[in-house]
Amino acid sequence: MASETKSIAVLDASELKSGQMKEVEFGEGKVLVSRIGDKVHATSAWCTHYGAPLAKGVLEASGRVTCPWHGACFNVCTGDIEDAPALSSLHSFKAEISSEGKIVVTAPLDKVTKKDMERSSLPVEISVEAAKESKGVVIVGGGSGAIHTIESLRENGYNKPITMISKEPHAPIDRTKLSKVLTTDPAKIEWRSADVLKEKYGVTLRTSTEVASVSPKDHTVTLTTGEVIKYEELVLSPGSTPRRIPIPGAKEGELEGVFTLRGIKDAQAISAAVTPGKRLVVIGSSFIGMELVVAVAKKELESIEVIGMDEVPFENILGKEVGAGIMKFHESKEIIFHMKSKTVSINPSSHDSKCVGSVTLEGPDGDTKEVPADIVILGVGVGPATSFLKDSGIPLEKDGGVKVDGFLRVEGAEGVFAIGDIAHFPQQTGELKRIEHWNVAGNHGRAVGRTIARPGEAISFAKIPVFWSAQGQQLRYCGVGAGFDDVIVQGKPEELKFVAYYVKGDKVTAVASMQKDPIVIKSSELLRLGMMPTASEIREGKSPLDVDITGVTN
Repeated sequence: MASETKSIAVLDASELKSGQMKEVEFGEGKVLVSRIGDKVHATSAWCTHYGAPLAKGVLEASGRVTCPWHGACFNVCTGDIEDAPALSSLHSFKAEISSEGKIVVTAPLDKVTKKDMERSSLPVEISVEAAKESKGVVIVGGGSGAIHTIESLRENGYNKPITMISKEPHAPIDRTKLSKVLTTDPAKIEWRSADVLKEKYGVTLRTSTEVASVSPKDHTVTLTTGEVIKYEELVLSPGSTPRRIPIPGAKEGELEGVFTLRGIKDAQAISAAVTPGKRLVVIGSSFIGMELVVAVAKKELESIEVIGMDEVPFENILGKEVGAGIMKFHESKEIIFHMKSKTVSINPSSHDSKCVGSVTLEGPDGDTKEVPADIVILGVGVGPATSFLKDSGIPLEKDGGVKVDGFLRVEGAEGVFAIGDIAHFPQQTGELKRIEHWNVAGNHGRAVGRTIARPGEAISFAKIPVFWSAQGQQLRYCGVGAGFDDVIVQGKPEELKFVAYYVKGDKVTAVASMQKDPIVIKSSELLRLGMMPTASEIREGKSPLDVDITGVTN
């Protein structure tokens, strides 16, 4: 049965100037009303990623609205999605200015609530003839890059076959929820189910499948079973594998109770192990390790201790002042830190030699200390999962990554793209750098999907990296700030309420914040547009929020 559609006067036109947007009541729901020049537009009010109120985001004259939480972008004129991490578009409703000077919105009543806030970009009809004549796109990997590549291909009119090859036993999931909330059921965090990918998107989904090698010369992918799959375009998006430090007790399977976190099975094992009364040691004080600390903090463990090599957590990315503030918060929750320390060994229990019993560390003074442990989680970084490329003719960088150009194409390998964790791609700073984050991989996938589907309209990738982390409050970060010369901190990191600007010379290259939305998302747009205030201007009191971009159409 069709939903009832109503026309409602939601605002006086005089209340909304060009470049402004407002969330307004509509029946039992809400809509986002925006004004671009003389035209008014109406869409769903919430981001289709995690439901953030878009009215608190950033709007440009092009109609581009950026979510205040995680950087997803939509076009308010059409509702179409423009940037990850959201997969679905917004509903777009009719909006006009009446002769009485009112903004009148016409919308179905069941499309204005959070229960039905998203519109799937309808996949194109798959061509039977194209399927017979074409090998189509093969995607190696089953994560963020893969699902966004699929979505973008179909959204941009690609009607040939798509094959996704994934080690995982399930369809692509929201992997960020593994470390942030230790989700153990893949069905709850699948972006698109296997059935939907097959029936609506025409995807051949090869789960629990590994690639042995690729041959760019022959345009083939060979599986570990010996099966050979041909392709027209190949998208390499295998992600990363967790690192294990070369110390006694850290090898996979050496001791029970020692974990890394990458997939659902890891999350299930960790969740089963962290029961009340257990003693947990986390080795590594960067994002994976510290997010797990937050995720298990309410499990009534006997103790949680963190071993880190830097002076404070996140030092290389966020700087000492911000890292110290976040550490102070965790210490208030009875988390114990052993910083500037090196892990020497993971030791078996005196009661059961098969199980972990303690961790030996070397402190900053050179003395060793044994920390009791029933569970050990290694959060010491990841490496590109590219071992299958070693004899492919595709050159690997020293860290195992793959160098690409501004279009994410692999040089010397026709029709091959590399995205996500493995891609060394040109940053806005001019550096070739790998960025290991879900959102970057997703935007890589969106860019490559468009390039393959519309080769004549290919645009060099120029998104600003955006990521986030749960650390008592939501930490937001944008840019490429590693190797900063200075950090300008405004606010109080120890109260988890601050903005930090990361500076090279007089240029701000990254921004982090807690409880200061939408300053990071506004900064990401300013960095993209080349309009970010200088470090000198920031020190003189100028805020990114002061910069008017309502007239910018780039």
